[in-house]
Amino acid sequence: MTVEDTTVTVFRDVRPFGGAARDLIAVNGILAQSIPDGAAVDYVDGLGKTAVPTLVDAHIHPDKTAWGEPWYSRRTAHAIEELVAGDVELHHAQPPVADRALRLMSHAATLGTRAMRAHVDVAPAYGLAGVEAVATARDALRHAMDVQIVAFPQHGVDRTPGTAGLLEVAAESGLIDVIGGIDPAGFDHTPGGTGRDPRQLDIVFGIAKRHGLPIDIHLHDTGEKGAATLTDIAQRTRAAGLQGRVTVSHAFAVAELSCHSMESTADLLAEADIALTTAALSATTALPFRHLSQRGVRVGLGSDGVRDNWSPFGNADMLHRAWLLGWALDARLDADLEACYTLAADGGAAVMGLPRADLQPGSPADFMLLDGECVPQIVVDVPRRDTVVRAGRVVARDGLLL
Repeated sequence: MTVEDTTVTVFRDVRPFGGAARDLIAVNGILAQSIPDGAAVDYVDGLGKTAVPTLVDAHIHPDKTAWGEPWYSRRTAHAIEELVAGDVELHHAQPPVADRALRLMSHAATLGTRAMRAHVDVAPAYGLAGVEAVATARDALRHAMDVQIVAFPQHGVDRTPGTAGLLEVAAESGLIDVIGGIDPAGFDHTPGGTGRDPRQLDIVFGIAKRHGLPIDIHLHDTGEKGAATLTDIAQRTRAAGLQGRVTVSHAFAVAELSCHSMESTADLLAEADIALTTAALSATTALPFRHLSQRGVRVGLGSDGVRDNWSPFGNADMLHRAWLLGWALDARLDADLEACYTLAADGGAAVMGLPRADLQPGSPADFMLLDGECVPQIVVDVPRRDTVVRAGRVVARDGLLL
C-alpha cells in the first residue's frame, strides 16, 4: 500500500480510559503509534473527552422490535408457545421488519455498538423474510458496525414442520452467518412426546457441518434438563470438531449451579470451547462471567429482546446493559464495575470472533468519546455518547448516525 492509499486520522486531546490526555492515531482503521511519513492527515479535536472502546451486543433480536413505534400493549403469557403466537401477531401489526430493524440497529450504532449478533426468526410463519430484511439493514450499516445474522428457529424445529427446510435454505442463501437452535428438550419436541428427542440437535449440527457455519443455541431450560442439554451440546461439539464455533445463549442452568457444580460445568464448556451469552435479566439468571472466564469460558453480553412481544423493556444501549449487569450483581467496587464494562466491550468480541478493541496500537480504531472520570463512573452515569468512531472514522455524533 502506498502513502497515497493510506488513510490517517488523528484524534487530538483525548483521555483513554480517563487517563492523561494524548492523541490517538488511526491508520487505515487500526490504531498506530505514529503517523506514516508523507501521509495526509485529518485531525479531530477530542476536546479532552474520555475515550473508551465501543461495545459488542452478543445477543439481540432486531426483527422482533417495536422500538420507535406506537405503544404496543402486551397480553399475559405463561409459556413460550403463547409468546411465539404473540410474536406473529406483532409481526403483522407493525411496519415492515426492514424499517424497524434498521431503525433499531442505527440507534445502537449511535450509542457505540460496533458489532452485534442478530438472532432472526426463521419459521413457516415468516419464511426468510426476517433474514432478508435484517441483511438489508446490515448492508446499510457496514460503515458503522459488524452484524452476524443467526437463523433462529424460535417456533422450534421438531415441533414446527417446515422449519428444518427453511434453516437449510437460509444456510444455502449466504445471508446468514450462524445457525440457531432453541431448548431441544424443554420446548422443541413433538407435542405429547418425551421431551428428550435429540432431533433438533441432529438437524442443527448437521446444517452447521454441511455449510461450515457456527452454532448459537438458546437454552432457557434449568435444572437437570438444562444441564443434560449442555452436556449433550458439549459432546456433539467435540465429536463434530466444532470447538470454538458453538455458543449457548442465556444458559440459565449455569447461573443456578453451586460452586462445585459450576467448576465442573465450566471445565466441560472450556474443554469444548463453547461460549455463553447472558442478557443480565436478573440476579438469578445473570451468568457468573468472571468465574467462567477464569476457567477459560468465553462469555458475552447482549440486549436480547428490545421492546418486543416478550417484554416492553430494552433500548439496545450496551452501556446501559453494563449498568443493568452491575445493578443485578450488586456491583460496588471499581473492579466489579470495570468488569461489567469489559464484558460489554471484549466478551462479545470473543464470542463473535472479532479482534479486541482496547485502544492499544494494533487494535481496531473503534472507540467513543464521552464525559467521565473513569470507567466505573461511566458505567454508573451512562453518559451521552458524544462521538462514535468506527475503523478510524467518525460514524456518529450526538446521537445522529453519519
